[in-house]
Amino acid sequence: MAQRYEVRLSGAGGQGLVLGGVILAEAVALFEGINAVQTQSYGPEARGGASKSEVIISDGDIDYPKATEIDLLLCLTQEACDKYYHDLKQGGILLADSRMVTKLPEGDYKVYHLPIIDTAKERVGKVFVANIVALGAIAALVDAVSLESVEKAVLSRVPKGTEDLNKRALKLGYELVG
Repeated sequence: MAQRYEVRLSGAGGQGLVLGGVILAEAVALFEGINAVQTQSYGPEARGGASKSEVIISDGDIDYPKATEIDLLLCLTQEACDKYYHDLKQGGILLADSRMVTKLPEGDYKVYHLPIIDTAKERVGKVFVANIVALGAIAALVDAVSLESVEKAVLSRVPKGTEDLNKRALKLGYELVG
């Protein structure tokens, strides 16, 4: 892992991106033993407004908690992709939902255009687990965190009675990366 690795989860309010960032940071810090910090920003709307959650991962001290050169950018909406792709550093990873992000920006980064929301809706049966599907894909792409650590963090955060649903969503997201 590089000294500092920056992840931004972006989309619309109500997609669970803040929770996704919290889960990712906990998976890294609590179960991998690597420093992590999570921050968030969202519009004034309860649902539908712009939303982002950032996770900084570092094997050293984290002096600045905001992302400045994104290593992995998750975009669950076209608006988020259009707004944030400029912050993705060369050689980074763009992880975009294939239904909602139809216009992919050109750049020097690896693109994973995956059916995140469709997987949640059609294969899990609940669109509200799209954030967990995305975390599974992120676990497949980020060396600093294992699927097992993300699963532990997910299970510590999701409502009782939804554990199996969320474990399935996480596994399907991991498998999307192949």
